[in-house]
Order: sequence, then C-alpha cells, then structure tokens
Amino acid sequence: MAAHARTSAAVGLVLVAAVTAGCSGSGSHSGSGSTTSSPPASSARAGNGQNNPAPAPTESNPPGDIPDNQVYVAYRPTGGSFTGFTVKVPEGWARTEQGGSTVFTDKLNTVRITAVPASAAPTVGSVTKTVVPKLRSQVPKFAAPKVSEVSRHAGRVVRLTYQGDSAKDPVTGKVVRDGFERYAFYKSGHEVDLTLSGPVNADNVDPWRIISDSFAWR
Repeated sequence: MAAHARTSAAVGLVLVAAVTAGCSGSGSHSGSGSTTSSPPASSARAGNGQNNPAPAPTESNPPGDIPDNQVYVAYRPTGGSFTGFTVKVPEGWARTEQGGSTVFTDKLNTVRITAVPASAAPTVGSVTKTVVPKLRSQVPKFAAPKVSEVSRHAGRVVRLTYQGDSAKDPVTGKVVRDGFERYAFYKSGHEVDLTLSGPVNADNVDPWRIISDSFAWR
C-alpha cells in the first residue's frame, strides 16, 4: 500500500509540473506575438505624419490682382515705327521689346503696346474678320471673343475681349487661364494696339480702365 501511494504521488507531481510548464510557455508565446504584430503608437503617428503632410497655405487674394495703391507712370516711346503717343503703365514692371512690341510684365499680368501703319481706322467688322482669326491661330485655347466700340479719353476705340491659355511657366510648368482686353487706337494712318492681360479670376477692371483711359496722341 505504501509503495502504491508513493507511486501515485509521484505521478501527480509530474502532471502538475507539466501543466505549469505548458502555461508558462503559452504566456511567453502570446507576449512575443503581441510585440511583433503591433508597432509602437509613436511609430504609427510618425508614419501618418510623413504620408499626410500639412497642406500649403491658401493665398489671401486671387492671383494676378494689381494692388489698389499701384502707381502709374507715363510711357513715351523714343524709337520704333511710331512715337506719337503716350500711355500710363504700372511703375516698377519689367520692360522688354518683343518683335516690334513693347511689353511690361509683373507676375501674371502683361501690358503689350504695338504701333503699326494702317490705311484706315479699325472697325468692329474689320477686327472680327481679320484680328480674331489671327489670334485664334496664335493663342492656345482661344475662346469667347467679343468685339465692340467703346469710348476712352482718346475718343472712340475698338475693343476686343477674349480668353486664352498662357505659355507654360518654365519653372513650375503651370499654365494660367488668361483674360485679354485689346484696344485699337487710330489716327492719321497710325494704329496703336494696347493689349492688357491677366488671370481670368483677377479683379483688374480698374487698373485696365486707368491704362486704357490714359492713352493720348501727341
């Protein structure tokens, strides 16, 4: 009987040890799996920050707006095919000569002045038949032409408004949708074309009126 008791006690101890070891191994495996499957919270936050950078700040004014306090200075050509006129242009704008035209630019806005000989004064009909088709072939995505006769300080003048795409920016590669106002002034065999352009969403009604109203013969 004593031997049988000792044998039963030994078997019991072995079973308890096995169960204890199994529980210990299971806990260790569970802890290891949890560590490898779930990254630290700080790492997850860092990844989200890299994948979703903060957006660039929005500009407070539409691109192309000419400031209300812009100063204008008189431009008097001293060379070219015809010099008998003056027109005010924004002070500080860059000036270049491009194929017989004098061009003033700043950011996205442009003032282009071209003087050409003409046998007759331009009319709504002549601009519609000759100028519009020419611009349609030259201006990318030319659209919405409208020709009318308006009054400026220099007298009655033919105005052509239209839209078109700007040239691609060499740095950013961006293309801007521009609005154009073209004024054709005429006197004694001389025509001066004044073209004002800038982004279609810019509020430049007043600056363009100041410039076109300032044109004068001399």
